[in-house]
Amino acid sequence: MTLSHTWDLSPAEARRLQEELRGQVVRENVMTGPPARVAGIDIGFERNGAVTRAAAVVLGYPGLEVVDTAIARRPTRFPYVPGLLSFRECPAALAALERLTASADVLVCDGQGYAHPRRFGLACHLGLLTGVPSIGVAKSRLIGVHEPAPEAKGAWVPLRDGGETVGAVLRTRRGVKPVFVSVGYGFTLATAVDLVLGLTPRYRLPETTRQAHRLASG
Repeated sequence: MTLSHTWDLSPAEARRLQEELRGQVVRENVMTGPPARVAGIDIGFERNGAVTRAAAVVLGYPGLEVVDTAIARRPTRFPYVPGLLSFRECPAALAALERLTASADVLVCDGQGYAHPRRFGLACHLGLLTGVPSIGVAKSRLIGVHEPAPEAKGAWVPLRDGGETVGAVLRTRRGVKPVFVSVGYGFTLATAVDLVLGLTPRYRLPETTRQAHRLASG
């Protein structure tokens, strides 16, 4: 499924929209097998925040070779408000994704998905807007509590908020900080964790994030 809405919203209106849309987040697997291509997005800002820059990359899976890339820039229309970053970042991200000539089966976002105060982070928002199954992989925790993640690569513990499991604290590499994985759209948490492990053969962050950041910085 896909959706569309206006971006001319106040922060209060954006919060209400998150509350409305979170009921459409599907936390079950919608794919019947492994993906053939996985896309990643990196968001940055230029001109002291006046311009939002999005870099998109498509990788083959499981080989992780770069298949396609695109960059888009859009005027920044929404203020920086914690918990509402998708309203600031999505317009440029969508523009970059639209410039890709290769389609992707999965979208991996450098940010939160369901592990969000209103259960509607960037990965949920982009997943619903594009209709592409999505996962959030964040470098830091936004909400929730968790036990220490074991040191072994692939080990994870639940991230809980208000008694609900909202994500996973995943060790992608021994001896480095874990990442925070949460469902965006169209995945169970366990399947999302497995795919993230397939995207992190050597480094802490998924290759989708690393390659998109490299493109944006080049």
